[in-house]
Amino acid sequence: MEKWLNAVWYGRAFGASLLRPLSWVYALIVGARRSAYAARLLPATKLQVPVVVVGNLTVGGTGKTPFVVWLVTQLATAGRKPGVVSRGYGRRDTAPRLVEEGASAVDVGDEPLLIRRRTGRPVAVGRARAIAARLLATQNVDVIVADDGLQHLALARDCELVLIDGARGFGNGLMLPAGPLREGAGRLRSVDAVILLDGSRERSLAGRPVFHMRLEATDVLPLTGPREAAMPLASLAGQRVHAVAGIGNPERFFRTLRAAGLEVIPHAFPDHHAYSAADLAFDDGLSILMTEKDAVKCRAFASQRLGYVPVTAAFSDDDTRALLTLVTAKLATAGNGP
Repeated sequence: MEKWLNAVWYGRAFGASLLRPLSWVYALIVGARRSAYAARLLPATKLQVPVVVVGNLTVGGTGKTPFVVWLVTQLATAGRKPGVVSRGYGRRDTAPRLVEEGASAVDVGDEPLLIRRRTGRPVAVGRARAIAARLLATQNVDVIVADDGLQHLALARDCELVLIDGARGFGNGLMLPAGPLREGAGRLRSVDAVILLDGSRERSLAGRPVFHMRLEATDVLPLTGPREAAMPLASLAGQRVHAVAGIGNPERFFRTLRAAGLEVIPHAFPDHHAYSAADLAFDDGLSILMTEKDAVKCRAFASQRLGYVPVTAAFSDDDTRALLTLVTAKLATAGNGP
């Protein structure tokens, strides 16, 4: 179903017209909900700590997790005390909790665990983002980054940053389920900035400033050894490898490996897939490379064959300065209190 929907959304299969009536219903619900929050018929929780929302308009991967890691790292370097709130998709329960250093992806979700390990900053998860954010606010943080929080209007926000995959854009431009859009493209007019991944060089979309992000992958790390055992990804050029990806856009990972000169045998799994050892039981002895998001779920049955390729968000120096200036200005003017 996921593969078919992606083919429909991005113009490679017939079926959007059949789903279009459901999209109209979905759009009415989304619009009514947003209007209810705007009119304060539904309450939004306003915290004492300013909130920066990172999200997207489409279903699927746009580089949100690497960007959240980048933003949190930049804020910490600038002297702030950032924390992250996330739903924790795929975890066993929905109750709010903090992500501890030794937590498992089953308990807290794959992306929150990755963010916690990469940044070392407090992370809280919970289906009710506002409640999880209240918990996070007790952890000596002075700014909360809401991962994938654009549509979670129960949590008030002071800054909204939207990511767009420049290669896939908005697909067929339709809303769910006929297209990939969670909200209409007009929603861009109300956000503070657009982060464009691998897109053209425009500086404005819908009147909003655009900052251009790329994802860099330079190393392969073992699942079973220390980070010091990393090797350059380029050193595997010419080798045939199994490539495993359970992310929103697996093909992006496969392209990254091919661009580094590797011969890829691709294995795409659903986003947030719960791996078992059988999923990786390839009997040819070739190396197996996966994303960092997949790796946090596979350490229990790791072997010498398994490695992962972390990706890092990167911006030009000018975009880095301008984006941080924009976010810092929004934090400085954020109102406190309910």
